[in-house]
Amino acid sequence: MFGPRVWAASMVPRAGSGSRPFAHGNRWQYHSRSDHHSKLICWLVLLDLMLDCPPLRAHAEQGSVGFGINHEMRGFGTDRKKNLDLVICTPRGESGERRTFADLAGEYGVRLNADLRANLASLPVLRERDVGSVRLALEAKACMTAHQKALPRLYDELNSSHQAIHNSSPHAIAAGITIVNLSDEFVSPDLNKWSLDERPAEVSRHRQPQWTQQVIEKLAQMPRRTNDREEGFDAFGVFVVKLRNDESPVTLVEDRPAPQPGDIYHYVSFIHRLAHLYGQRFSGV
Repeated sequence: MFGPRVWAASMVPRAGSGSRPFAHGNRWQYHSRSDHHSKLICWLVLLDLMLDCPPLRAHAEQGSVGFGINHEMRGFGTDRKKNLDLVICTPRGESGERRTFADLAGEYGVRLNADLRANLASLPVLRERDVGSVRLALEAKACMTAHQKALPRLYDELNSSHQAIHNSSPHAIAAGITIVNLSDEFVSPDLNKWSLDERPAEVSRHRQPQWTQQVIEKLAQMPRRTNDREEGFDAFGVFVVKLRNDESPVTLVEDRPAPQPGDIYHYVSFIHRLAHLYGQRFSGV
């Protein structure tokens, strides 16, 4: 599968987020107020899911499903709103010639090697559509620095995601994925509000691997469900990287404390579960 490794390779220094340059002319691989990292992993999750899920490929080829980006879901019982990073949905009305899934690879800066290009070319066209019924919704988060300080908010935001999904659409598949940084050091955009060409960076130190282990242990407490009568995520994944955020390469961590093959939070287990659930719930639709 491509997800974590291609995510790490694609997290290269950028001058801005979308059309907005970063402050002071700095270039960042990760910025907390940019959604680039979440869009990138959502794209890769959908790629791997389409490759692993024949029913989803069939529905894409039929044009009976599309995708939505930053889709607002509103809980019927609570009336709470939340924007979900990615949804797979049935279309609502005619959307015209909207972006395709493949189009987003260039927009998101996906590093396409020959193998990835060949696999992407093998897939049917999947288009962005106005969202009708949500079949799968995905929320992506990252914990890059100040792990202990960030952890309560990270947990609460993820927990509210599956609640928003299932309050809006009880039969939808709620998926979450989190990227955790194992780097001993990190150059934070929030702590370096000056031009790094004119002044050295202030570097944050992390107590590793303890902080990453604490985050993963807390994420393991995230509610999970095995049927529509329960609350929680239907599938949840975690992967670990080393990202110093100083333009040095990002590396994927495969040894512990990262989830290991066969663990329920391992990326491969996460994709296989999503593919199984989609086929189970929607193959006959």
